[in-house]
Amino acid sequence: MAFNGDNLALISSVNDYGFYRYDTMDAHTAVDAATYFDNSDDDLNFEIGDIIYVVVWGTAIRTGTISTYGTHIVNAVSAAGVVDTSNVFAATVTDSD
Repeated sequence: MAFNGDNLALISSVNDYGFYRYDTMDAHTAVDAATYFDNSDDDLNFEIGDIIYVVVWGTAIRTGTISTYGTHIVNAVSAAGVVDTSNVFAATVTDSD
């Protein structure tokens, strides 16, 4: 799948750093690819040091089940606007009740 701007929300911006939430059905390995986010054609404004909290849904976004979640950090933005994020710091979703 590809980036969907409807599923990205800027949660906070402090001292020119952004903290975002992004919901997707794509695996973290797809999200951290160097071409997944692109400032030039996705109308984004990611900068180095921004944090993207990613929630990966196993089925339909916001109505299905969450499979995993984790944090990516923007570690590079090319002159052309291509955004590169770190590998995910992932967590597992459990529900014991």
